[in-house]
Amino acid sequence: MKNYALIIVCLFVIACNDNAATEEESSVASITAPANVNYEVVKVYPHDVTSYTQGLEWNGNKLIESTGNYGESILHILDTNMKQVGKKIELGNQYFGEGTTLFGGKIFQLTWKEHKVFVYDEKTLKLVNEFYWPYEGWGLTHNDTAIIVSTGSSNLYFVDPATFSIKKTLGVFNSSGYVNYINELEFANGKIYANIYEPNNIYTSDDIVVIDPISGQVSASMNLANILPKVNVMNDPRAINPGYVLNGIAYKKETNTFFVTGKCWPVMLELKLK
Repeated sequence: MKNYALIIVCLFVIACNDNAATEEESSVASITAPANVNYEVVKVYPHDVTSYTQGLEWNGNKLIESTGNYGESILHILDTNMKQVGKKIELGNQYFGEGTTLFGGKIFQLTWKEHKVFVYDEKTLKLVNEFYWPYEGWGLTHNDTAIIVSTGSSNLYFVDPATFSIKKTLGVFNSSGYVNYINELEFANGKIYANIYEPNNIYTSDDIVVIDPISGQVSASMNLANILPKVNVMNDPRAINPGYVLNGIAYKKETNTFFVTGKCWPVMLELKLK
């Protein structure tokens, strides 16, 4: 009798494990693969090839650009013809500039490994505050209540603009698992748009992913691998430097278009998504 009871218990455990495995597989299978987003190029603008673009954001008809590289990092404002307006802010040689965003009349600028966030007055570009950031800094954007930070991982951090303290951490994933190397960010139409930069596979940087800010799921993806030849730029900037990848996304609400460029790219491209 004891043997029969033992066999029944074993069969029950196996059945439970099989059910759990089936449920887990079903859960993974239920994650929808990202949809493909198509685009058309509306206009091509010149872009300074010395600008190692790390962040872009429109403020009306003024485009905020943050650039990187030690000894070359700046923050400046461009007009609609991509010409600099007013002075530029030069970071010290010890700082590597990263993403930027405008919130509450202040421009925030990340640094890469220096754990520093600079805060400037929107109108004067005067430095008005600094914050400590515990991780690497990659991309910045914001929604109505929080600044959103990427660190090159699969996490996005929603922080308090007044203190830069973390309010929420969001893991980004698609149907294959977590999505790492999230870089420059843009919040537009209720979604987060992000560049991907994987140092060991620069060609993954041709994609812009669209992230649900509530769940973290990548709902769509746009591949820009052939965008430069489309606008008659035949020399791939990555042939000069592997780090000269697609980077920089700025949504212009007035025209419902996206502006994209790359690190030291010769052009800025205005896109209409389909």
